[in-house]
Amino acid sequence: MKLFLTEPFATRWAECDPFAEAFAISGDTYRDMGDRRTTRFEFDGAAYFVKTHAGVGVGEILKNLLYLRIPVLGAENEYRAIARLKELGVGTMTAVAFGRRGWNPANEQSFLITQALEPTEPLDEYCNPQVLAAMGVAERRALVRRLARISRSLHDNGVNHRDYYLCHFLLDTSQEYAAMPVSERPIYVIDLHRVQIRRRTPRRWRHKDLAALYYSASRVGFGRRDLWCFIREYKQQPLRQALSEGAGFLQSAEKEADKLYKKGVRKGYHQ
Repeated sequence: MKLFLTEPFATRWAECDPFAEAFAISGDTYRDMGDRRTTRFEFDGAAYFVKTHAGVGVGEILKNLLYLRIPVLGAENEYRAIARLKELGVGTMTAVAFGRRGWNPANEQSFLITQALEPTEPLDEYCNPQVLAAMGVAERRALVRRLARISRSLHDNGVNHRDYYLCHFLLDTSQEYAAMPVSERPIYVIDLHRVQIRRRTPRRWRHKDLAALYYSASRVGFGRRDLWCFIREYKQQPLRQALSEGAGFLQSAEKEADKLYKKGVRKGYHQ
């Protein structure tokens, strides 16, 4: 068993079963997938999110292994990912409680509680053609470079997200930052459930992350010149050299983004 508790949970749950308490938390349910549930709740006057995992079952494990994927079994992967992003200086959630128990991977129990990042807005909702136009070219490019630096920091240090869409970048909209340019406000990377951490990030997974980001960014109004700006910052090279040496990378990312678009069409996202 693994258990990590900070205040106020360490004191309030000292004489009871933290797992029972975490699984009994009620509030606003944001996602319920049967074995995995995400709920926003308030505790001692502060807002939090709790993710509970009740075990994925033998079938899910076998399905992942069949496709040569390592199954994500519970909350520990996200707990570790949060710690790694903190080490890299990338804005993300703050874990305040975590627990895992059970010897059988198919039915282990786990939970993760993080501080609510509020007020924030996903970048795919904040950005649209009108907002991007109002930013002006300089500020828009500054935001693109910011996203490229975050991406480079993750990938150069062996981290890939696997759901790397703009909706998983939260922009801090607190009043204290209202007068600050968007590119300089805190931005948090969230939904780290499927993150992979290695010594180095394989090219394939870099491309998949960047394709997802390119796909979602193009849907809200970022264009070709923004892409070039991103590539130059991400590769830390003059644009001509970055485009020349990264032609295969660019083609791969665009091909992967096209797959995501066609997948979205099939699901009715682009109607």
